[in-house]
Amino acid sequence: MSYYHSRTTTLPFDEAMARVREALKAEQFGVITEIDVANTFKQKLDVDFRPYIILGACNPKAAHEALLAEDKVGVMLPCNVIIQASPSGSGCEIAAVDPVASMSAIDNPALKTKAQDIGASLVRAIDAAVA
Repeated sequence: MSYYHSRTTTLPFDEAMARVREALKAEQFGVITEIDVANTFKQKLDVDFRPYIILGACNPKAAHEALLAEDKVGVMLPCNVIIQASPSGSGCEIAAVDPVASMSAIDNPALKTKAQDIGASLVRAIDAAVA
């Protein structure tokens, strides 16, 4: 079982980022955290790294339902989505966590169903971003 869904695109990094944000919004996700990995590595390690952003995406309704089903599931939230420039510099990759894979350690059928629904929404968002 893969722990993520991924698509590549020839879109420039900034355009891919904008499309991902819009596609997530269309699937009822908000971006509640953003980590600029390249900037963090430069500031903390003085290391250059390709453009790489981690977005913490949250569907508030789904998160609420998940927390009602399993109160410790918050340790696995939000759903991370990455946008990273390809090493060659042409295009980028967009990937999102597979909530079913990340929640597989939790024995709770209601949570598994919710993870499947959220996973499908994330796949639709990524696919829409590169379409």
